[in-house]
Amino acid sequence: MKVTIDNITLEVEPGTTIMQAARMIGPEIAPPAMCYYEPLKGTGGKCRGCLVKVTAGSEKDPRPMPKLVPSCITSVQDGMIVENTINEQVLETRKGIVEFLLLNHPLDCPVCDQAGECHLQDFSFEHGVSATRTVEDRNTFDPVDLGPYIKLNMNRCILCYRCVYAADQLTEGRVHGVMHRGDHAEISTYIEKAIDNDFSGNVIDVCPVGALTDRTYRFKSRVWFSKPEDAHCDCDKCSGNVTLWYRGDEVIRVTGRKNEWGEVKEFICNTCRFERKKTSDWVIEGPTKIARHSVISANKYGANLIQPSFPIKQAALEYKLIDDDRDRSFLPARKSLPSSEKK
Repeated sequence: MKVTIDNITLEVEPGTTIMQAARMIGPEIAPPAMCYYEPLKGTGGKCRGCLVKVTAGSEKDPRPMPKLVPSCITSVQDGMIVENTINEQVLETRKGIVEFLLLNHPLDCPVCDQAGECHLQDFSFEHGVSATRTVEDRNTFDPVDLGPYIKLNMNRCILCYRCVYAADQLTEGRVHGVMHRGDHAEISTYIEKAIDNDFSGNVIDVCPVGALTDRTYRFKSRVWFSKPEDAHCDCDKCSGNVTLWYRGDEVIRVTGRKNEWGEVKEFICNTCRFERKKTSDWVIEGPTKIARHSVISANKYGANLIQPSFPIKQAALEYKLIDDDRDRSFLPARKSLPSSEKK
């Protein structure tokens, strides 16, 4: 099937979604995704961050779709024409989506362990606005320990359901989910049951914000002060392919390896994640390649840091020309310094 996204035409297999087709082009065209997680079946369609405009449904029926559609769950049709980054309605809608996601989100970035690798930070930095219109009190929840390894800060949760799908598909018995409805909805365990199974730690990796964090890593280091290294070991439970995060010579945390979209390639077990914190436990392969623009790149061992367009647009929007017509005749003339003093 042929599909055109932002004036770029490509051929894809039947059943491909608009999101998957856009990712084939590259990160500069692909819509943002807060709930969609390709390795997990059934994800997508909840955060509405990936809305796009379909200006032509197909070659047989070229009529545009009346509303914006979520690209992560909308299949491509032959001859479909999609607008993402070039459509003003899409860009304006994303500002509203960011504002909605931040309605109850606290300003925890200075103390949150997810800062620097948070997808909500990326989303709001690229598509958000600098001001807020909300004056109502935010929903607040007390932090909860979900077992010995996982801390839940429900204040930061955006209800993307990723952790629920991960528990459903990676473990034998899920003991947590979304409780209540509407603005009272929250992630919780059944009757305060602890999340404790061999692959429970993967809910930390799939969480796009700092709602589910590693209790063994909390407040130890900022991600941009860490050095990620690819490593592997012989494990009878999982592939053993991980990323080790170093602070000096100390392994401060272990995570699954992620692709350029921030999605784990192969889920790892709790033994590799929480109990193997020595270099001698691993075979080091080399520095991790940081494919996405990230503050992790600032430490000189990842890809070059790509500056997002949002701060440049924001500076241009708020730039003000100063009309200064004061009389400066009374000021002494500026003398140029000798070249030796300039140096």
